[in-house]
Amino acid sequence: MYQYSEECLETFLKNQSQLFDEPVAETPEEAEAFLEDCMAAVVESLDEVREYLEESGADVEGMSAEELEEASEVFALPDGKYLIVEG
Repeated sequence: MYQYSEECLETFLKNQSQLFDEPVAETPEEAEAFLEDCMAAVVESLDEVREYLEESGADVEGMSAEELEEASEVFALPDGKYLIVEG
């Protein structure tokens, strides 16, 4: 089980509308449970975002770093890492 940082949970709560039409969580505890259920990943860099998405079958060939960062399932975290949530 992955431990999501407080910053990670807050970022997801604040920006979840970029991926979902309706809120899926309202508290940090709900956000953590949701992220655990969908096995969300935290990665260190955009290169790792690309690698993760490729491994999960997404067609990211030809996407720029900016396009990767703007993907609806990618959440940039304050510490420079990225949260990837597959909706």
